[in-house]
Amino acid sequence: MKNENLGRQQTLVLILIAYLFSVAMRLVWVQWAGTHPEFFWNGQLMINTNDGYYFASGVQKQLFGTLQYNPRVPDIWYTATTFFTWLATKVLPVSLDTAILYMPTVVSSLVVIPVILIGRLYGSTLMGFFAALLGSIAWSYYNRTMTGYYDTDMFSAMAPMFILYFLLASIEKEDTTHLLLAAATIILYPFLYDQGLSIVYAMGIMYMLYMVVFHPKERFTYRSIVIIAIALFHIYWPVKVLLIAGVFWAFEKERTDPLQEKIAAAAAVLLFLWLGDVFPLIWHKVASYAIRGEESGGLHFFQVNATVREAGKIPFDLMAKRISGSVPGLFAALIGYILLIMRHRSFVISLPLIGIGIFSLWGGLRFTVYAVPVAAISLVYLVYLVAGFVRNEKARFGVMALLTFLAIWPNITHILGYRVPTVFTNKEVALLDALRKKGSEKDYVLTWWDYGYPIWYYADKNTLIDGGKHDHDNFIVSEILTTDSQLEAARLSRIAVETYVSSGYKVVADTLFGNKQKDQTDPREFLARLGETSPVKLPPKSRDIFFYLPYRMLEIFPTVAVFSNLDLTTGERLPRKFFLKMNRFRNSPDALVFANGIRLDKKNGLLSIGKKKTQLRRFVTTALVRGGINRTQVQNINPEARLSLIYMKSYNTFLLVDEAMYNSLYVQLFVLGNYDDDLFELVESSPWAKVYRLKL
Repeated sequence: MKNENLGRQQTLVLILIAYLFSVAMRLVWVQWAGTHPEFFWNGQLMINTNDGYYFASGVQKQLFGTLQYNPRVPDIWYTATTFFTWLATKVLPVSLDTAILYMPTVVSSLVVIPVILIGRLYGSTLMGFFAALLGSIAWSYYNRTMTGYYDTDMFSAMAPMFILYFLLASIEKEDTTHLLLAAATIILYPFLYDQGLSIVYAMGIMYMLYMVVFHPKERFTYRSIVIIAIALFHIYWPVKVLLIAGVFWAFEKERTDPLQEKIAAAAAVLLFLWLGDVFPLIWHKVASYAIRGEESGGLHFFQVNATVREAGKIPFDLMAKRISGSVPGLFAALIGYILLIMRHRSFVISLPLIGIGIFSLWGGLRFTVYAVPVAAISLVYLVYLVAGFVRNEKARFGVMALLTFLAIWPNITHILGYRVPTVFTNKEVALLDALRKKGSEKDYVLTWWDYGYPIWYYADKNTLIDGGKHDHDNFIVSEILTTDSQLEAARLSRIAVETYVSSGYKVVADTLFGNKQKDQTDPREFLARLGETSPVKLPPKSRDIFFYLPYRMLEIFPTVAVFSNLDLTTGERLPRKFFLKMNRFRNSPDALVFANGIRLDKKNGLLSIGKKKTQLRRFVTTALVRGGINRTQVQNINPEARLSLIYMKSYNTFLLVDEAMYNSLYVQLFVLGNYDDDLFELVESSPWAKVYRLKL
């Protein structure tokens, strides 16, 4: 088809329109969330992703001097997310809470620029414009870059698209300016989003292969390979800049001949593969999401990826919806992708982005985001070809607009119905704010990793595990929360925190148990001794330890238990603990009938689970009085029975648990309010969470 590019000013106008459209769609959530007062803290909406508080804590530390004893808090130079947030708060009249709320919207919407420019590069600015409208709000990209989703994901697909555009432009125009811009963006990329480095490696390799296969006789091919390979070197970035400047000067001054340039290209590629440890890195990324279960070698710990929803296998229709909004949309994108490569073969270097999207079928839904902009370009290219059969220019524009709208609409309906709450409500944050005023910033809070970063940000306290510290210490915290011995939990807590600090913040489980066969301590024997009443030598107390036990942990408590419910020496799973939370039920004079089919006969305490019938061990009713203090009534039924039913009256929630879970630290301290006051002190209590202080 003929070139249908618009002028620069018109292109800039379309970029602005597409950008504002992307921003406006992300403000839909703000409009909805703004009707919920519980989502506000300090007069501002809170963010809706846990991980955002990791980066926010880094900025907070720089601005306000908090978290000085937390070794896990990032420096503002750690990533672009922290740096640009800090810069925004220094330059603009906005608070930190406002900056972290809107930063994803401002940054992620920049993806429209390379998408439109790629369309322009291939002869149709309008094609790029319509692709930008779709790609900027497509399901997966929107979910991970919406207002409040403060994370490095705001750069995840946007930054590779700039790299892709500069690489494509360098091919199509044989232009050293775009080549240098591609190199500069590649060098900058780890600062923007280091988790996607393997994708940039793959794009770089595709670029080099393309140049050698399709342009083997051109000197520009080997010069570009040298520059891109150096940009991909895994070395200190100023050294890369100096190397690129040096070789570029040599090329421009014709200080090299074609043979020397070919030799330099081969050497640069080999150095890139060696210095970057490329193939092991790519394999590690694939294996970390495709292979799950227990670790082997030494002690056997449970892997976090086996429990993370976004790292699980997904069905094809979900992958299609997340990439293009619908199954027909994805098929249209795949057809368009093939046709686009047939017409503009250089677009094949985007294959890693499409490939990682398809890998999401095994690796998990988080990988779909990378494919979104490329799929949008491909789908709209098919629309562009179809519209090309219409001769009238205005009618052709109308056909493109209509077909693009049909592709965009499923994504718009998704946005209109996507109601994501903030991470915490303001009442939960109020409790953390009260905790901030207790003890000192040296103190530790023991809780599950989901709540680690918000505790940093709002309570100015340290944690043993958090959203990024997925290591063997998950076992330690899981054991503390699920053990039926409060003495063991108390002693292990003191040992774990003091060992973590005194060891220079090494993994506690490895320090205590060893993770090499020659120096292992039997974990079960070690833990059993802690639960015995005989004296145990504990490390000197250097700080306070708090336990944060929220109501919301009820939803994930079975998962929490999985991490300690195995024999570390053999990897053998221990008998599964039973814990079931039930909110939906029908109450009649004779029976309680739950939505999952479980039925309790009130007259004889007989519980029916499927075809099996069993008596209850006990029926417990709890109610909250005086700001979250528990009042508990226990009706013992059959001491030989396995299961107990707990009715949390104030929450209209039932828990069906076995004896191990009934006696667990979390259930006893939060649900029932039963605790050994020689070991624990209740310091904060509300319906949403309880905070205890360790007395040992």
